[in-house]
Amino acid sequence: MDFLDTPDEAAFRKALREWLATNLSPATAASDAAAAPTEQHSGRAWSRKLLNAGYAGLTWPVQYGGRGLSPTYQAIFYEETAAVEAPAPGNYIGVNMAGPTIIAWGTDEQKQRFLPPLLSGQEIWCQGFSEPDSGSDLAGARTQAVLDGRNWIVNGQKVWSSLAHLADWCILLVRTDTQVAKHDGLSFLLVDMHLPGVEVRPLRQLTGDAEFNEIFFTDVRVPKESMLAKPGDGWKVAMTTLLHERGTSAFAMASALQANLRRLVELALQSQPDGRIPAHNPLVRHAIAQLWVTFQALRFTNYRSITTLVDTGTPGPEASIAKLAWSEANQQLTELARIVQGSYAALDGDDAMWSGFWQYQQLRSRGNTIEAGTTEILRNIVAERVLGLPRSR
Repeated sequence: MDFLDTPDEAAFRKALREWLATNLSPATAASDAAAAPTEQHSGRAWSRKLLNAGYAGLTWPVQYGGRGLSPTYQAIFYEETAAVEAPAPGNYIGVNMAGPTIIAWGTDEQKQRFLPPLLSGQEIWCQGFSEPDSGSDLAGARTQAVLDGRNWIVNGQKVWSSLAHLADWCILLVRTDTQVAKHDGLSFLLVDMHLPGVEVRPLRQLTGDAEFNEIFFTDVRVPKESMLAKPGDGWKVAMTTLLHERGTSAFAMASALQANLRRLVELALQSQPDGRIPAHNPLVRHAIAQLWVTFQALRFTNYRSITTLVDTGTPGPEASIAKLAWSEANQQLTELARIVQGSYAALDGDDAMWSGFWQYQQLRSRGNTIEAGTTEILRNIVAERVLGLPRSR
């Protein structure tokens, strides 16, 4: 593919840079961009700003509130917002995962009901896929939905649900048939998180934040018309969600890595409390250069993935390469930042360099090789679906 912007893409990039320069205040950027979502910082206001300016749902069809642009424009958006440390839209699960899934599988009534408030950030979404006994084995989900008249009665538990403590709605994978093969017995529900019987329990992470959550469903009555597609179609619908989770977010992850690499260079050039300037050490310079090479490889792998997305309209399994490479590279970067700080890396909070920014980043990066598909699962996907190797079992 041609890596240069077309005239239209160049004009879009220029307009976006100008808009960000005007609308991104210091209070909106920097620390807010790295903060975990809270009731006070859910990103709703920033989402509304993006929507009003035409930068939300760039690749969504026009009839659903988007601009119908090529995925290359979404890549430009991620590159430019990362360059100025803009925060991610608060409803990223809704816009990047729930929205595209509803567009692909929803009825006209479901699209009209859910897509407008989702795109504006008025309604926040979370994902109910993983369970205590079926994380990587998604087809083993046990949360059950039994039809009772005009309602599905849902009972079960989900875990590792980002934003569930803020969410209004949940894309929920449930088992509706226990008599067929496990992949065939799943269905996909759109669940109001405010229904009676829904309980959210935040899980505190290494960082001290409670970004992930457990969700418990006890006799929750979900209207029959809240099912996406037909009973038994849950696995196919979930694969659409996961392809978008790993595919359309690849450039966002790579762009955020590039921004943190710039911060790492700044840290290395900075005089440390003991007088050292880490960048004067050739080993440090070599390690940073190695990371830069890795990031460039990731960036061009993402361009390859975008080619598939442009050609077919759906992210391909190649996106798993990007997620795998990103998660491991981010852990390497934050580990290098700790090494650069030397003994001062043991400090945290206000006593630490950069007020503990790098300590937070390293602790948070531990989840990268688990969330959105574990490293082991992604390696299997790449081996079987990209390289064409025999199945592992």
